[in-house]
Amino acid sequence: MSPSVLPVWFLLLLPATVGAAPPVSSKPAPIRAASVESDVERYARRCQSQTAHRIARPQGTMLWGTKRSWDPDKPTDERTSVLVSVALASPRQAEAGVKALRFDGGRLWAVPPPEAGATASDVVGTVLQGTASDGKPVEVAICGAEPAPEEPGRVFYRIEAWNAVAREWENPCVALDRVPAPRALAVGGVWDSSGAHVDAADQITFACENGAITKCIVWGYAPWASRNGQSLAGLHQACTRLARADYCGNGRSHTHQDTTIDIYDRLGVLEQATEATREWDPSKASFEAAWAPDGATCLARTRDGRALETLLQECPDRFRADPGDAPEAVERCTVRRVGVKSGAELLRNLSYGPPKPAAPPAREP
Repeated sequence: MSPSVLPVWFLLLLPATVGAAPPVSSKPAPIRAASVESDVERYARRCQSQTAHRIARPQGTMLWGTKRSWDPDKPTDERTSVLVSVALASPRQAEAGVKALRFDGGRLWAVPPPEAGATASDVVGTVLQGTASDGKPVEVAICGAEPAPEEPGRVFYRIEAWNAVAREWENPCVALDRVPAPRALAVGGVWDSSGAHVDAADQITFACENGAITKCIVWGYAPWASRNGQSLAGLHQACTRLARADYCGNGRSHTHQDTTIDIYDRLGVLEQATEATREWDPSKASFEAAWAPDGATCLARTRDGRALETLLQECPDRFRADPGDAPEAVERCTVRRVGVKSGAELLRNLSYGPPKPAAPPAREP
């Protein structure tokens, strides 16, 4: 079976770690008793291993794949993150001669490039200025650069952010059992709390492995790539909505971890699976929704089994009952986006229906 027709696991097991770059510093600098430490001292402590007890494991699905807050006791919303954007200009710390970083083709480059020739590791050790979803600044250190074995042009970065609560460098990516030491991809632009992508000059998103932004790239929808002359940027954005079941396009997910889905598109990046495998049985799946960059364009049912009426209360006036004039009889929608014609979608997906409630026990005569 061609890899393009395999169903997509919602929590895809990404490639194993290979060739990790060594830490920038071999030994952490001693922590002084003073309440305020210098930038030099803080930067010397970056990229050191942290203990496992600091790894958070929030339930639900993620856009950025990052932690929602540095304070585990603080109530958070799924649309918050300790890191949403990073500025490439004016690094806080960099190797000698590096004045900025540049994003191109899914990877970061040092500016100016070294005379010996640019490599992925040229940016390792750089500390950049980032921003959290609440607008607060957060410093981000690049600790390693690992080209993906299946696509060397794609580089995974090991990053750490300065946790001002614990006063230590910490991986901002959420660890899950499938990817316990997550890395991040550099992706152009930023995503706001509604899940919308905004182009931003000289700003990138460090998207972690367990988040939808990176998963959609690994699945084949790299926003900087094209297929048959068509940019995949729109398909990638639609995929981030699909992966999280963000029907209303407001940044809220309606799914559960470990939910299996099948994605397909008209360009043939991913094709609908037709053969049963250990992970997927097409005979048990049914059409769920069609997708555009700003959410679902039509919806047959919800992925997590909640009543459709309950979902529609979240975004009133966005959908109406489908008139049933769509040509795809097997992909019939229950509701369709107001003002959006059939055929405007970029992606479609199948999923298993919610489990049926157990039948009540028969009464004894």
